[in-house]
Amino acid sequence: MGRVHAIRGAIQIEADERDAILAGVTELVTEVMSRNSLTTDDVISVIFTATPDLTAEFPALAARKLGFHDVPLICASEIDVPGALPRVIRLMAHVDVDRDRAEIQHVYLRGAVALRQDIAQ
Repeated sequence: MGRVHAIRGAIQIEADERDAILAGVTELVTEVMSRNSLTTDDVISVIFTATPDLTAEFPALAARKLGFHDVPLICASEIDVPGALPRVIRLMAHVDVDRDRAEIQHVYLRGAVALRQDIAQ
């Protein structure tokens, strides 16, 4: 057993459409897994949030389609803060890996890069 780390990520979606949500989440999850050299066996759980303007599909469905069959997933609504970046899906993945926290790569894609320029890679 390694060490438990949390990986953050986010992506801005073009529109509140099922296909756009699934494509965006697929891109985000794939990048998180690739940049961190993870398999689904390394993932303990994933929390997805969506801004209130995204309701056409559950983000977790994209992860299930990528093979996250035995990984606990949950979706929630992000709080509706005035002026917040619209159409954003965020994730926090809890992983069990043998590496230091400094080696973890957080992933912010498309317009979501503006959310965390301090850690976006």
